[in-house]
Amino acid sequence: MKLTGSYQINLEKQKVWESLNDPEILKQAIPGCEDFKKNSDTEFTATVTNKIGPFNASFTGDVELKDLNPPNSYKIVGSGNSPVGFASGEAIVTLEDYMGGTKLIYGVEANVGGKIAQVGSRLIDMTAKKMADIFFGKFSELIVPQSNTSEDKKIEISIKDNNKITEKSFKKILTYTSLIIILSIIAYYFLV
Repeated sequence: MKLTGSYQINLEKQKVWESLNDPEILKQAIPGCEDFKKNSDTEFTATVTNKIGPFNASFTGDVELKDLNPPNSYKIVGSGNSPVGFASGEAIVTLEDYMGGTKLIYGVEANVGGKIAQVGSRLIDMTAKKMADIFFGKFSELIVPQSNTSEDKKIEISIKDNNKITEKSFKKILTYTSLIIILSIIAYYFLV
């Protein structure tokens, strides 16, 4: 199975790189991750449970980072076993400065065997793509600072409140002006 894709992350490349090497962020971003521990600077052990077709597969495996070129790229090599089969593969992850942020590009080559391989490559490909989308969506959510902080919200509310006051003031001025015009017209008819 081969899978490629790219994601735009609105954060500088160095911070994306650091996050890609942070076990706590990775644990939160990996769909179905139950355990993720760092064995060394380049080796991790993970336990992940996901539903693939009719199988609820729980994989325990080792992940190693190779060909490190901080903060530009690295290769992830991993393998895992489950009662319903095995999976192994590697991914090349590249980070590029792009549009004020970072473009993360990945290419994955994986092999699946055992009972899990019987569900068909199309279903496995769809599941892998879905999991990649979930991972990068959650990863981006975790590392990109939220643009609407509470201070921003207070300012936004204050601006809206000021606009309401301005609208109210405008309506009052319009009402008073209309009243003065009507009174002037009435006075004109009675006085003339």
